[in-house]
Amino acid sequence: MPDEQESLFAAVDALLEEASQDPLPHPDERKRLREAAGLSQDQIAKALSVRRETVTSWETGRTAPRAPKRAAYARLLEGLSTLHPVNAVNAPPQEQAATTQPAAPSAPAQAPTINAVNAPAATPATVNAVNAVNAPAPDPAPAAHPAAPTRPEARTVNAVNAVNPPPPARAAGTPQGPRPTTPLEGNGPLVVLDGTDKAHAAHGLLLPLPPKARTDLPTLIAWALGPDADLRSPRLHRNGKDGDPLLVLTPAAAEALGLPPILEDRRTLRLPDNHPTLKLLAKAKWQLTRRGFGPWARIYRPASPTTGRQCVQLAVLPWGALDARAWGEHTAELPAPELAALLTTYATRVLTPRGSTAVSGLELMTALRPPTRAARNPETNVWESAPVAGSLTRPVDPAPPEAPDEHPVVAALYPRSHQRTPDQVLDEEAYDWIRDPELLTDAECTRTHAVGIDVNMAFAAAANRLPVGLGPAVHTQAPRFDPKVPGCWLADLSSLELDPRLPSPFTPTGLPPTGPAWYATPTLAYAQELGHPVHPTEAWLRPDHGAYLDAWYTRLRDAYVATMADLGVTPGLPEPEFLAAMAELQEHPDPVLKPVLTAIKSTVKGGIGKLRERPQGAAYRPGEPWPALERPTWRPDIRAAVISTARVNMHRKMVRLAAAGLHPIAVLSDCAVYLSDGPGPLDFLPRTPEGKPLPGGFRLGVSPGMVKHEGTQSLLWAVEMLDQGLNPARHIKGHDAAADGE
Repeated sequence: MPDEQESLFAAVDALLEEASQDPLPHPDERKRLREAAGLSQDQIAKALSVRRETVTSWETGRTAPRAPKRAAYARLLEGLSTLHPVNAVNAPPQEQAATTQPAAPSAPAQAPTINAVNAPAATPATVNAVNAVNAPAPDPAPAAHPAAPTRPEARTVNAVNAVNPPPPARAAGTPQGPRPTTPLEGNGPLVVLDGTDKAHAAHGLLLPLPPKARTDLPTLIAWALGPDADLRSPRLHRNGKDGDPLLVLTPAAAEALGLPPILEDRRTLRLPDNHPTLKLLAKAKWQLTRRGFGPWARIYRPASPTTGRQCVQLAVLPWGALDARAWGEHTAELPAPELAALLTTYATRVLTPRGSTAVSGLELMTALRPPTRAARNPETNVWESAPVAGSLTRPVDPAPPEAPDEHPVVAALYPRSHQRTPDQVLDEEAYDWIRDPELLTDAECTRTHAVGIDVNMAFAAAANRLPVGLGPAVHTQAPRFDPKVPGCWLADLSSLELDPRLPSPFTPTGLPPTGPAWYATPTLAYAQELGHPVHPTEAWLRPDHGAYLDAWYTRLRDAYVATMADLGVTPGLPEPEFLAAMAELQEHPDPVLKPVLTAIKSTVKGGIGKLRERPQGAAYRPGEPWPALERPTWRPDIRAAVISTARVNMHRKMVRLAAAGLHPIAVLSDCAVYLSDGPGPLDFLPRTPEGKPLPGGFRLGVSPGMVKHEGTQSLLWAVEMLDQGLNPARHIKGHDAAADGE
């Protein structure tokens, strides 16, 4: 017993010693300060009498310095932070008990790098057993990311003499862009090429191209992966991997590289296999993913322990890489410097684009919660792949009610001509509801305006703290309903009496259910909240669950709020000022930031939609599997849970307003239309006796989950829409909201 007690006391003393040590900034900030001062890792290692690899480990958070080195290192960083301060809003957080966490072991020299065999991880086909064997992510060592790269136009700083030569060349009058959420590394994650001998990078930086790079794609790719370009996109999770450089080709750049102005194959949207560009790439031993050379092309060489990851992404603008519905109508036509600023802002706040905003939304989930990590097998002492707790680690089949009609699971149960009924299929979709015009009251008909309010980032807000299944579904008969367990349940909610002036919370049409139907957990939990006895007869449940989308929500929320703040709309604005700022934004849209905002919102909706990607292409036959099913992130159950939560959230707020005598006349997804005596939201949103917004109701503001003014039309216009069976919420802006991707 005394020995055990002494051991426990020693462990506590060690914790107390660590807690009293000098605080250190976040590992990312340590690296930023060193690079801002122009110091190399070797210089710091020599000054502190440690190995360079030790400094690398400190800057990646793999290990933390201990006394007496820690005090000296802390003093150095404190001095550098005085010389090179950073905006407090964007500064990385302070180190949180870094020394109490088990340090990841350093990889042996012969260990392969993570995903070393299959570089283009975004392709569904790369989810295979070969990809499972890996090692810890490589340190940002000089071979991969030089600490102080030498390039013709790079800024160098003489730390001893404090001499600062001129910064890299910038195009005159080019936008430097807003401060990124993730600090830039190197020259940023991407460049825009305009057919000249210069590449446009972040903050107006102009990078000279090698002589042949303007017209020879293999040369351009080699430059993009080299130290002269120094294009970096840091990983978003310690077990993830760095992003690939992105080369954005304007029409002039595409023409100079020998690419056609349009893609002739409109079905597959890819170059034919016999195109000279593809032959050129093959000769240089570059490969393409299964999607081929299209608007978003991923070009790579299989990684090896010696060469590491070699992969470049291309976005071909004349082929429609930047969809107007997701990026704005004229974004692809912007001058190269503005386009570089726009895409860099999106890349640093969300993710370096890897395809459409929907693809990027899905890729962001994986980047923030990678499926595997490197772990050493204690028996064999070999590095192996291990799952990351809380991540989606492998593809799983949907439960039959969750599967879309084309899925093999459905094909095995029903003939092709069969139309599934509510008791056979889960139908969790967004609202598209209008009130019966016969239910308009006399008081409502005396009002003058129809006013639409729209929930900011409704699907993102619904994803926050939402428990979703991480593994396969388990079938259960006559289960006891548990609102904490994700899944789908067969239950009869048709006996619950609802106000006909409100949409039903249980169906996307807003019409009451007529019998047993499948519901996601959030919908059934809300029925229980409304006082309905819930007795499911059957369920498909996922006992292994977690808040998988939390980091995804946080990243997109921060991106949205930061971009809105750059546009002059900040949290905490009084309601009249918020409405005025939003109106000013509509009148004078920013050519760079407004498309970023549109893209962030499209990333949310598209990413959720991609969780149930349907088969594409004329060659597909119903009942056959399609490539998306190979992804761990093909999860229609998660999509259903998010949409269910968003719809329930809308209904809960509408019930609060109904208690104050206000009922909507139409709802479309996250937009609700109310009749009002005035043209704005403040003319009808109820207040407490103290003049504050009604608790639990719609609140004006910029944060996700709050609402903004969507549009206003006349009462007569709204009634005519209802009489024609059309949804006023779809057209409250004066045009079809779907045209904006909303």
